[in-house]
Amino acid sequence: MLKTYFSLTKPGIIFGNAITTAGGFALASSARGGGHINFGLFLATLIGISFVVASACVFNNYIDREIDGMMARTKNRALVKGLVSGRNAIIYAISLVLVGVLVLALYTNLLAVGIALTGFFVYVVLYSIWKRRSIYGTIVGSISGAVPPVVGYVAVSNSFDAGAIILFSILVLWQMPHFYAIAIYRLDDYAAASIPVLPVKKGVHTAKMHILVYISAFIIAALMPTVFGYTGYAYFTVVGLLGLTWLGLAIKGFSTSNNDKLWARKMFFSSLIVITLLCIMIFVNPAT
Repeated sequence: MLKTYFSLTKPGIIFGNAITTAGGFALASSARGGGHINFGLFLATLIGISFVVASACVFNNYIDREIDGMMARTKNRALVKGLVSGRNAIIYAISLVLVGVLVLALYTNLLAVGIALTGFFVYVVLYSIWKRRSIYGTIVGSISGAVPPVVGYVAVSNSFDAGAIILFSILVLWQMPHFYAIAIYRLDDYAAASIPVLPVKKGVHTAKMHILVYISAFIIAALMPTVFGYTGYAYFTVVGLLGLTWLGLAIKGFSTSNNDKLWARKMFFSSLIVITLLCIMIFVNPAT
């Protein structure tokens, strides 16, 4: 039973957001703390935002339980199969967000709490509405997904400044090609559930064009930490090469029409490598 409830929190999403939160925390630590990491604050921030993200995922499972039953990859989720009641899921989700907010409020600052709750609201309410009605639901989702690194940043800085804006921009621009790659790879699922993602409504070629544009913009944004003096030149070099490699794979997508799903799967995994290494480089190469 514990494993079933744990699965409702989507552990993979929690882990991914923990990585970007850590990147944001490291960026602020290099800018405001001379590179010193306050590990107590770091642990509290990770725990707090992880509980908030977990709650949002449980709410998402509850809200999407009907359309999840229409898709092959989600039809075996606990709420779809009735392994957890809707009432219990709601109680569970509320408990998780209360714990997360309490931890953030006690150990970080009110700005971090406010930003975390804003991301929570955007994901649970706005994204849930828009994803069923418009191709722009993905953009709304990218806003909430860009919140954790900003929470990590302001937990240290207690300020929404240029560093926070850069982090937010990086994550928004990264998520769009990441999401579109998933949508192409899972095209049949989204079509079966009548979810109007871009590849379903406008075609795979149009989605590939958007991926190309967003990755190009991502590369520019991803280099800004060095331009603004937050990271060193090793970060600039490594992240620049990662971005260009990802862009090269995106370009190859225009000659893979016979095997779009394999290409999209490669794009998806490449996106995970890019964002993980970007966050690692923030840690290992802060500005001196």
